[in-house]
Amino acid sequence: MDKTRQQEAGVLAQMGTYDHEEVLFCNDNALGLRSIIAVHSTRLGPSLGGTRMWNYTNEQEALTDALRLSRGMTYKAAVAGLPLGGGKAVIIGDSRSMKSEKLFRRFGQFVESLNGRYITAEDVGIGPADMVHVSRETRHVTGLPGKSGDPSPVTAYGVYMAMKAAAKKRWGSDSLAGKKVAVQGVGHVGEGLVGHLMHEGAIVSITDIFEDRIREVSSKFKVQVVGKDDIFGTDADIYAPCALGATVNDRTIEQFKCSIICGAANNQLAEENVHGRAIEARGIIYTPDYVANGGGLMNVCSEITGVSREKVMEQAKGIYDTVLKIFAIAEREKIPSYLAANRLAEERLSGK
Repeated sequence: MDKTRQQEAGVLAQMGTYDHEEVLFCNDNALGLRSIIAVHSTRLGPSLGGTRMWNYTNEQEALTDALRLSRGMTYKAAVAGLPLGGGKAVIIGDSRSMKSEKLFRRFGQFVESLNGRYITAEDVGIGPADMVHVSRETRHVTGLPGKSGDPSPVTAYGVYMAMKAAAKKRWGSDSLAGKKVAVQGVGHVGEGLVGHLMHEGAIVSITDIFEDRIREVSSKFKVQVVGKDDIFGTDADIYAPCALGATVNDRTIEQFKCSIICGAANNQLAEENVHGRAIEARGIIYTPDYVANGGGLMNVCSEITGVSREKVMEQAKGIYDTVLKIFAIAEREKIPSYLAANRLAEERLSGK
């Protein structure tokens, strides 16, 4: 088998592992566009998921991220009871130096070629203004200015409610006053979460790979700043991963001093079946990521369903009860919380 066919076989095998419907590889040499759109499921509705712009090490890393993220979107929509499937797009590149209107309009043409099977929105490295450029080439875009807009405030609020539910499970009270929370990543969502925590009287530590984000957030809130590699071993009650995924792994688990892991990042467990069980064995309560961060999807879905902003915030508040339901399933069936969340999603996907 030649190299090209070996690579194709590898991609199809990965799609089979996660049960994906479709993967589109997008390229435009003149504009420097390299992108992957992964459609995981359209069983419950069109696949919806943001576009992430990140300087991936290689195409394989980008593909793996797109596949894992899109599967998570399917489960996120299912658990939230939304009429959507799951998809995700990644653009390989530096979001601080490579953006252009032409690049995003070309990406929009690729989205349009999927004829509505995939609806895009903003994600890491992408903002509402970028989506405006995309929308000039396709109507399959959400999170636009003047509509539902930036989903990060709703995402942050949902994570905050999930964290309170986890606190209720751990300590018998959902108060976060006086609790030490280590927030890894203070982008729009992380900053919003810090705001909620500080308002309730939590003691917050932060870190980020971008110094300007640290300066901005620490100028607004009285937080402790720690090194990006020190955050995992910080003396904290709660670890809140709010950057990229896979920060719960073999190396970091040994450093954790926390009782709860609850944050906004997707795919927090480097290997779901390995690390989900490992933190369970250490007595750490894990709030499944795609449940905790479901508020953003609720927000962009409102553009499709016509739901009001007030109703969206009420839906995000309901993440509290969903998290407690997942913990109850896990306790009743004696399984890790990530598996309990997956079962809840799969029940809806199967029509039960």
